[in-house]
Amino acid sequence: MSTSTSNVIRTRFAPSPTGYLHLGGARTALFSWAFARHHQGTFVLRIEDTDLERSTPEAVQGILDGMQWLGLDADEGPFYQMQRMDRYREVIAQLLKDGHAYYCYSSPEEVEAMREKARVQGLKPRYDGTWRPEAGKQLPAIPADRKPVVRFKSPQSGATSWDDMVKGRISFDNSELDDLVIARPDGTPTYNFCVVVDDWDMAITHVIRGDDHVNNTPRQIVILQALGATLPEYGHVPMILGPDGEKLSKRHGAVSIMDYDKDGYLPEAMINYLARLGWSHGDDELFTREQLVEWFDTRSLSKSASQWDPKKLNWVNAHYIKASDNADLAERVAPRIEALGGKTDGQDLPGIMGLLKDRAETLNQLAEGALLFCRPFEPASDELMAEVLTPEARVLLRDFASKAISLPQWNTENLAALIKQVLADHEVKMPKLAIPLRVAVTGQKQTPAVDAVLALVGRDKVLGRLAGL
Repeated sequence: MSTSTSNVIRTRFAPSPTGYLHLGGARTALFSWAFARHHQGTFVLRIEDTDLERSTPEAVQGILDGMQWLGLDADEGPFYQMQRMDRYREVIAQLLKDGHAYYCYSSPEEVEAMREKARVQGLKPRYDGTWRPEAGKQLPAIPADRKPVVRFKSPQSGATSWDDMVKGRISFDNSELDDLVIARPDGTPTYNFCVVVDDWDMAITHVIRGDDHVNNTPRQIVILQALGATLPEYGHVPMILGPDGEKLSKRHGAVSIMDYDKDGYLPEAMINYLARLGWSHGDDELFTREQLVEWFDTRSLSKSASQWDPKKLNWVNAHYIKASDNADLAERVAPRIEALGGKTDGQDLPGIMGLLKDRAETLNQLAEGALLFCRPFEPASDELMAEVLTPEARVLLRDFASKAISLPQWNTENLAALIKQVLADHEVKMPKLAIPLRVAVTGQKQTPAVDAVLALVGRDKVLGRLAGL
């Protein structure tokens, strides 16, 4: 089999907009993008929108949004198959002229009867070649009331083989290949044919896609060969399984990659996690986008299915949150705080992020934690006040407040020192003061480090809430 020998690497991601960009599609896009970037090649985005009944503008936009969120920038495209109909018809006409395709007038019912007959005989169900032209063969009379499909004249002997970048040598006996329909009765081309023409016209050198396309590959190869086209190299990556070992589906969690954006995951964390689903670089679990591009090699793609692990994704996301700049986190989290009803004006959001990020797994958790500072103060319930603000605790709080008034600077360091002083003066341990401080100042029994919380709440608010105790 002749394959591409060009030094210019060109890959493509070609989703069908019959649904949003899902995890498997996002991973395929990532691998294709990383391969092109590693080789300083070209990454092409192609929207395969010929399924008019199921393709929607919303799904197209969802794919574009997902690619943009992940930062998988295309060098060319997006190209839309529906805008290339004239080109497909031109190639179909050429195949008909050259004898590589023919008109078939068998009805869908007749084709199904052929397949059923083959099943009964223990053979592979297929079209029986009634309208396939052969030397000396008499074709049936053309029905006057029936529009034909166009079928590709597949080779009937030999084998179609390729060296898969992931799975190794794969071979199909040509006797198993049906004469594929490449144009419907209304003239619209079919999926496998459009893919072939697109890959040919766009000079795609490497195709990385899910292994559910393995059976399509020999069909596409024989058409490319009939066209005299240079064949791309193919690599078929195994599917992603859910935590239960079954095929990943809607019941395992998010439907669209953009759902993970809504749920508070960072795109750089998603890139890192998706890359490790079926690819590895030694034992490295955490790496930057730049390292992925530097290291990416199809020889390191796994031959076995990967398993989606939400806990592992959370761990990776928490790592990226912890490593993020506080100001950058504040910018990302501010809209989420506002969506929860919080107010970010006048707040030290970078400081709040610095306080909360070590314990957060998602941006949404950061936003929820930030409400401690970004929504109106809600005093603790009467029951909690009665439980925590005992006479002994009130004495400690009044002493703390009287000393806090004269602090030269209201910051974490000074507040930590003051808390230690009050504890020493009264010979009590931290919980005796810290818990009452939290309840009195935040209305909550549990918060992050109390000195840091007090610093972020601010002197006036803290002293105002302690007044009168």
